[in-house]
Amino acid sequence: MYLKIKKKKIKIYELTNFWDRLKGLKFVLEPIDYGLKFPKKKFTTTIFLCQKIDIILTTKDEKIVYLYENMSPEKYIFPKKEVYNTYFLPQKTACNFKIGDKLPIILPKNK
Repeated sequence: MYLKIKKKKIKIYELTNFWDRLKGLKFVLEPIDYGLKFPKKKFTTTIFLCQKIDIILTTKDEKIVYLYENMSPEKYIFPKKEVYNTYFLPQKTACNFKIGDKLPIILPKNK
């Protein structure tokens, strides 16, 4: 799955099992060039992250409800009612979107 921003595509990895969701981006030292999708996640934290990231919270149909740019480590985002998906994205990605937009997700074609 990809996130399309202008003419650029950012690879998005969907984390569904327990261990991947627990690890996430914790202790990743180098800057990321990909994103992570946490389905069914309303609460998030940036504890043990070693870099600033952008966080986008969306509804079930990928409509953006909340945007957090340049979230530094050791911050909390408390549960929100409408949120269904949480995206961790590289820094300066969220500035291309605004609240109410639909997130342009491209799904791979099945062969």
